[in-house]
Amino acid sequence: MSGINVDYTTLGVFIGLFVVFAILGFYGAYWRKGDLSKLDEWGLGGRRLGWLLVWFLMGADLYTAYTFIAIPSGVYASGSLFFYAVPYVAWTFGIALLTMPRLWSISRRRGYITAADFVKDRFNNRPLSVAVALTGAVAELPYIALQIFGMQAVLTVLLIGLGVTGTYGGLSVSEWALIIAFIVLAAFTITSGLRGAALTAVFKDILIWITVLTVIIAVPLAYGGFSHAFSAIEAIKGKGAAAYEFLSPSAITNYFTLALGSAMALYLYPHSINGSLSAQDTDKLKKSTSLLPLYGVGLALLVLFGILIYAVPSALSIVVSNKNGALTVPSLIAATMPSWFVGLGLVAIFVGGLVPAAIMAIGASNLLTRNVIGEFKKLSPRTESNLAKIISTVFKFAALAFIFIVQATYAVQLQLLGGILILQTLPAVFLGLYTNKLEGYSTFAGWIAGIASGVYMVLYTNNFGTLLKSYLATPYGPIYIGVLSLAINILVTVIGTLIAYGVGWRPSQKIKAEEFEVV
Repeated sequence: MSGINVDYTTLGVFIGLFVVFAILGFYGAYWRKGDLSKLDEWGLGGRRLGWLLVWFLMGADLYTAYTFIAIPSGVYASGSLFFYAVPYVAWTFGIALLTMPRLWSISRRRGYITAADFVKDRFNNRPLSVAVALTGAVAELPYIALQIFGMQAVLTVLLIGLGVTGTYGGLSVSEWALIIAFIVLAAFTITSGLRGAALTAVFKDILIWITVLTVIIAVPLAYGGFSHAFSAIEAIKGKGAAAYEFLSPSAITNYFTLALGSAMALYLYPHSINGSLSAQDTDKLKKSTSLLPLYGVGLALLVLFGILIYAVPSALSIVVSNKNGALTVPSLIAATMPSWFVGLGLVAIFVGGLVPAAIMAIGASNLLTRNVIGEFKKLSPRTESNLAKIISTVFKFAALAFIFIVQATYAVQLQLLGGILILQTLPAVFLGLYTNKLEGYSTFAGWIAGIASGVYMVLYTNNFGTLLKSYLATPYGPIYIGVLSLAINILVTVIGTLIAYGVGWRPSQKIKAEEFEVV
């Protein structure tokens, strides 16, 4: 296709770097070798990762296709509202420093592998721990699906440039490519566990930083800078261009609550907790977390791609002709960079979906194995590990099937939907780290109220149809549903706890306060 620099050199670089990625993934089984028949060795890397590896792992874990595809796509389509991702990542690391070292300390002392392990002991309540486990696993499914949307966008641009079309065996070329990639991912995840994810995370992050810094410098210099991009927006959209420069007063509550809710949600996800618990000690965990805002700089630059694309007509035409905002970043790279670099940039985004998908599937499988199946059937350590490997594989392909069936107009809504669900575990996990004065069944009732109200509000605000938005119009302005449902959750939890106190309940002392001391 004219206007984009995709040829067989691009394809060769893409395939070559993907092969390196796969080799690193399989090599993980031999790197810092441990007994991978044990769940903490397979799923947490033996809790032996240093600060630099944790930094790369968490960067790959948290900065995903959501960053590379969905947010720039949102800026391209709607403007400045989607800059909420910038304060969101700034706030979330403060939350992580308040919570993750405490969770790491109690987990190391008591041998916990998941947040649900902690919840079970803290509240002495099996239904609540199972609820936390199921919520974490379910919330990961749309998040993994979002990674696949990003990978699909990369393959779309690559195949458009090569002129490859058609279907084989009822599936398109891009769908077959996704299936092959996920087979490779599943294979090295089974054999290497979190070690393979950590090594591929380093590779992925290096490629992403090279891509982002090169494009954000080269494209403005070659295409007239952001002033030209804003002029192009004005010419295309007219008065609507103001939304790309300023946040309208009516959107302020939506912007703030999206950032706040997303920040509170991020370190409740199993993949975030998994990555944190893999650290060798709390000093290394705190050091790596303190340095993660550097990735926030990269995110801020990536968000600008959604504006910069308006300065590049050939890139913009790909997005417009395909009616797919998810193509924003790959199209911009393909239209402005030399063909060999396009291959590097596209594979960076592609593996940028695969690496977090692996970590997310590991986190979900740990929960389902230990805290759902393990609650009802005692498992030996080897059986537990083998079952987690099987479940992680099934989970990846369930997410792959999910995107073939469910087509979201805005891919970012998938992550926001997952955020609404996972936020309902905040009272049990985050508040539980600081107080034992919440009664277990009241917290479980709060979880039910939060999940039910959140799901209903999502359906209501979308008129029980296609998922297009995740905020609810209120007299105070639009508010992210995750924040509203969490408020309902906490209210029910507190009222239930007060009633429990009134009828004689008193806090459990199963976990001593000194066990939370950060070491």
